[in-house]
Amino acid sequence: MEAHYIWRHHKHDPEENQCTSALVKHINAPVDLVWSLVRSFDQPQKYKPFVSRCIVQGDLKIGSLREVNVKSGLPATMSTERLEMLDDEEHILRIRIIGGDHRLKNYSSIVTVHPEIMDGRPGTLVIESFVVDVPDGNTKDETCYFVKALINCNLKSLADVSERMAMQDRAESVTQI
Repeated sequence: MEAHYIWRHHKHDPEENQCTSALVKHINAPVDLVWSLVRSFDQPQKYKPFVSRCIVQGDLKIGSLREVNVKSGLPATMSTERLEMLDDEEHILRIRIIGGDHRLKNYSSIVTVHPEIMDGRPGTLVIESFVVDVPDGNTKDETCYFVKALINCNLKSLADVSERMAMQDRAESVTQI
């Protein structure tokens, strides 16, 4: 099923000087809960551990820009990103980095969220793919390794936050019975 979703939603046409990849994470939490975090273009710090602050200019809509401040320890302090797609029915988020003091030039990311059953409970399959220029002085492998490490960290944090929220929801449901 993962391959089908990647084929259907994660189409990138990399140029010769770009790298691309898709990463997958299975999360023990309902799709609506996970999607509520992923779709928060204006609050990525809810689950992205490297984001310290985010400011969106204007209303949240396609074309909206956000300025993301990055926590110290990374080779950047800020990034300007544009919302390219936000589909609440298909659960698709696409962003493009359009500026910042980092080396991720022509970076574009697609995140899709899909329902699945895990251990008899509602779960979620999250797929994030990207394409980015390979900076001068780096190889495709080095660039992909770096970006995949960042995304894997974000996906792990998304799983941790989502699963904690799902457990709280289940505990509250039991308490009300």
